[in-house]
Amino acid sequence: MSLLFVLAFLVGPPAVLLTFIGPPLRGWPTSEQLRAWLQQPLTEETLTAGLAIGAWLVWLLVAYTVAVRVIIRLRATTAWLRRMPLPTPLQATASGMAGAAVFGVATNTVTTTPPEPPQPVATGTATFHDETAPDDHRDQAVREDGVTVTGGWLPRDVAEQVTAAAALVWLRRRRDYQPHPTHPDDTDLTPLPPTVTAVQAALADTPSTPPSNESAAPFEALPAGGVGLTGPGTLPVGRGLLVTAILAGQRRSSTSLIVTKATLAILLGPAAETLGQRLPLTIVDTVDEAAQLLQPANPVAGEAIPGQRPGETSSGHGHRKMVLLNDHDGSEQQLKHLAETGTAAAALVVVLGEQPDGPSWHADSTGYLRDPHHPDMPGPRLCILDWTATTDLLTVIASPGPAPAHPDSGRPPLPYAGSPELPLSRQVARHEPTRLSTASRQRLHLRVLGDPQLLIDGEPLTIRRSASLQVLVYLAIHPSGADTAQLTDAIWPGLPRHSLTGRLYTALSDLRSTIRTASDLPVIDHSDDRYRLNPAHIDVDLWQLHTTIHQTAATLAHTTAAWQAVLDAYPADLATTRTWPWLDPHREATRRRVIDLCAALAAKESDPHRALQLLQDGIGVDPYNTDLHRLADGALTDLGCTQAAAKLQHRHQQTLRRARSAYRLREDQ
Repeated sequence: MSLLFVLAFLVGPPAVLLTFIGPPLRGWPTSEQLRAWLQQPLTEETLTAGLAIGAWLVWLLVAYTVAVRVIIRLRATTAWLRRMPLPTPLQATASGMAGAAVFGVATNTVTTTPPEPPQPVATGTATFHDETAPDDHRDQAVREDGVTVTGGWLPRDVAEQVTAAAALVWLRRRRDYQPHPTHPDDTDLTPLPPTVTAVQAALADTPSTPPSNESAAPFEALPAGGVGLTGPGTLPVGRGLLVTAILAGQRRSSTSLIVTKATLAILLGPAAETLGQRLPLTIVDTVDEAAQLLQPANPVAGEAIPGQRPGETSSGHGHRKMVLLNDHDGSEQQLKHLAETGTAAAALVVVLGEQPDGPSWHADSTGYLRDPHHPDMPGPRLCILDWTATTDLLTVIASPGPAPAHPDSGRPPLPYAGSPELPLSRQVARHEPTRLSTASRQRLHLRVLGDPQLLIDGEPLTIRRSASLQVLVYLAIHPSGADTAQLTDAIWPGLPRHSLTGRLYTALSDLRSTIRTASDLPVIDHSDDRYRLNPAHIDVDLWQLHTTIHQTAATLAHTTAAWQAVLDAYPADLATTRTWPWLDPHREATRRRVIDLCAALAAKESDPHRALQLLQDGIGVDPYNTDLHRLADGALTDLGCTQAAAKLQHRHQQTLRRARSAYRLREDQ
């Protein structure tokens, strides 16, 4: 009917107009007709002609629209037919032989072995390339190649360095936190930028090794001496080189970066002035200054070389410099002089634009480089980033700003209530377990302190999907519930929400099905687009921990027994075996509540030996915290154990050094 209507509309109006009015134009008007029309424009004949022309124009518009739609449909059908896989001659022959065998032999009963149930696996969180991969896995080749994020692409080695820099941020936050029982300061527990969490999620729970000390990706991929970059990918590749070189500078024997102020403004935009001062790079005003920094120097003993890093020798042994600038930073002669100086100093000079008297490679929008003199040779692919992704990554790499002042202890103390999200009214004392109001005798217990596990009657239940396990842990941390947007943003950061709803429903359906096979208890409630754990059917060790902390902080009595109860309720960090990026703020906040209570009990303890023991237990909970070591050092000094205090501080420095060396970070970071 639709086709008939369209055909009638296309054929009917022209037929009517041609029959009763005639063609729209019978020839061009003569001068007498034009003079008569100007003298008397509104006549019956002119009005009829105007209406006819308007009707023809409307018909032409409709005909044009129909023609465009038909062409679009034809192109889509042609493209679909072109992509439709057709059997090869060998496949067609094999299929024919198999069909003949099936219809030509007697039917036999075949017994097949049922497939083995899927085994639990540790997976990453984000599927950046393979949208249909089961259990949220990405293709292994993609994992080895690199990570795609919103606004760019990072090679695998660079992505590993980003995760190391993110780990350093959380190490600093743990080290610098000052335990305070009545005014805990969690203002520094803001999540890391979205690009960083997307990289972390892509590499979460996957086997990885920190990048080697000899990593020199920016140098190995480009011609020795220097190169100019042209094409649509010039600025994205320039930002990628900026981030890659700074990350390489975090290693002991890698590189230092020199960049002109104008180039930094082009790459970072408004953030160049404020962010550039916190980055481990050397900013120069002119090309001549950059050339001067590349020239070998013979300084007086003890005198620092401009642009030299701490611990770097004057010979620059094991250290290579990179200069990043654009072709408008200086004249052609200055750029030539810089290139010659860089070649003599074994430095790499990258010009964002044409390089005078030097190689210039074409950079496309995906980061692939191509030498115009060898177009058939495959070129390397470098990191590419847009402005937002670059700013996110550099914010994590940059040195932290001044630490905010601790809240004034002279303010009236606020009641310590633990985590405001936890349903403390539903929890009872530590030695009085929650009663399950259900006819079933089965008991469900979710353990999130340590390795996350769901236990039914003390037996662990296998949860096949990483996303399903993340949902359980997330809802345990948020007893008040979470909506679809919150869950998808946490589990799959950096991906559009509209493409993730199906994944979340699949994870929830699989989780409910897994629980249903072992228990008939409804564990997850869903109402008003919010999911929450049903506290009547499941108990969580994290909830019990906060109940114990709340009760101990409210009384501060019987310090020995109270503190032991907290230690028993806190066997390990929150989901300590998982590297999901959304966990970091919650894991650190939970740890801080424990050491806050430790500091409060130690301050109240009248026995100095017992106070020292409490502080040592707190150091066992967080061995990186500087303030706990300071308090323990003071307690040892008061007891006259100065040598033990010195050993404690030395052990603390060794612990921090080992943590940094685990990611091969520079000792001065």
